[in-house]
Amino acid sequence: MSTPHPKITVVGGGAIGGLIAARLARSGIAVSLLARGAHLKAIRRDGLTVIESDTRYTQAINATDNAAALGAQDLVFVCLKGQALVQAAPSLAPLVGPHTHIVSAMNGVPWWFLHAFGGAHADGRLEAVDPGGAVSAALPPAQASGCVVHLSSSIAGPGVIRKGNGNHLIVGEGAPQMAARAQEARDLLARAGFEVTKAAPIQADIWAKLWGNMTMNPISALTRSTADVILDDPLTAGLVSTIMAEAREIGEALGIRIEMTIEARNAITRKLGAFKTSMLQDVEAGRSLEVEALLGAPHELARRVGVAAPSLGMLYGLARQLNANLEAARAARS
Repeated sequence: MSTPHPKITVVGGGAIGGLIAARLARSGIAVSLLARGAHLKAIRRDGLTVIESDTRYTQAINATDNAAALGAQDLVFVCLKGQALVQAAPSLAPLVGPHTHIVSAMNGVPWWFLHAFGGAHADGRLEAVDPGGAVSAALPPAQASGCVVHLSSSIAGPGVIRKGNGNHLIVGEGAPQMAARAQEARDLLARAGFEVTKAAPIQADIWAKLWGNMTMNPISALTRSTADVILDDPLTAGLVSTIMAEAREIGEALGIRIEMTIEARNAITRKLGAFKTSMLQDVEAGRSLEVEALLGAPHELARRVGVAAPSLGMLYGLARQLNANLEAARAARS
C-alpha cells in the first residue's frame, strides 16, 4: 500500500461487503464501511455481528453513510448491486484519489469490464451498467480490478451477517499499473481468512460465474420457482440451455472460452437442490433486481460482437418489465 497504515473502505454493508469488512477488522486491519438505513444504525450502535457456522463474533466498525467524510482511500472494495452502484456512484467520488485501487466484488458484468479487454471492443463503455459514464467518472476503470465471489452470505437482520457455504475469492490483476496493488489486496483478504486466488484476466472468471446465474436468477424471479423445479421442466430447462449457448458464443467473440459443458454446469446447480436464487429472494422482498448486470450488459455485448441472442433478449425484456413493476409498486407504497 502507499502508506504504512492504508486507508481502506468497503462500500456496501450487505451480505458480502459486511462479511469482508468484519473479517478485515477482526484480523486487525483498520477498515471503514459505507452503509445505510437500519443496517447502518445497528452497526453504529452494536457493531457488526457475523455468524459463521457455530461461531458468532461482533466487530466495531467505523461505519458511515458519508463518503466525503472518509476522503481518498488507498483501497476501496465495491460490494453493491449494479443498480445501487449506478445511483450511488457520484457520491463515491471523494473516496478515489489518483492512487486509489478499486476492487469490485459484484454479481454480473461490472462497469469496467471492457477496459483493456475485448479486442476491437476494448475500452468501450457499457451503457447498461454505466449509463452516461456516471460510474466511470467516479470510479475510473483504469484503477479497478475485479473480485469473483464464490461463497454464500446473507443479512440475518440489521447489523447481522450470516455466512453460508464456500470461502473462495478470485481477485484479478486489473490494469498493469494496478498489478502490485491487486496482490496487496489479495494478501489482505487472505489475512482476513478468505481462500484467495489470482486470475488474469478476471473477465473469464466473471463470465464463467455469469454463465450460470444469468439464467437461473431471472427465470426463478419470473416463475417464483426454485432451481430444481426449473431444471425438472423440459421447457424451462431448454430455455436455460439455449441462453447458455448464446452466452458461450458471446464470450468466445470476446476471447473468453468456457471449457465446461452446459450439462455439467447445470448438474452443479442441481446439486444445490431446491434453493431460492438471490433474485427470487429480492422479488419476494419487493427489492429492485440486478437485471442490467446479469442480462442487460450481456445483451449489449451480444449486439457489439454481432452475436444473435434472441432468447437472451427475450429473458432480458421480461425481467426488465418485472423489475419496472416492482419499482412502481415500491414507489406507490412510499
